[in-house]
Amino acid sequence: MVDTHATVTCPDCDLEETFEKLAAARSRIESHRVETGHEPTWELGRLDSGVERAGDEAGVCGRPACTDPDSPLLRDDL
Repeated sequence: MVDTHATVTCPDCDLEETFEKLAAARSRIESHRVETGHEPTWELGRLDSGVERAGDEAGVCGRPACTDPDSPLLRDDL
């Protein structure tokens, strides 16, 4: 079975596609914008546990309570 990492949808039309690779999903979003002027969105599926942990430690959610202040991945100087 193939894992789906991203689903691209468009609220302005019937676009709904799934992708194994995030790069392919990003490319489809951009091409749909250029072709139609619409603003499609994506929903990300579950990522590998190491990727999720790194995102949590780096504070990618934007909330200080979600970060690990001892992690070398945290950049609080931005």
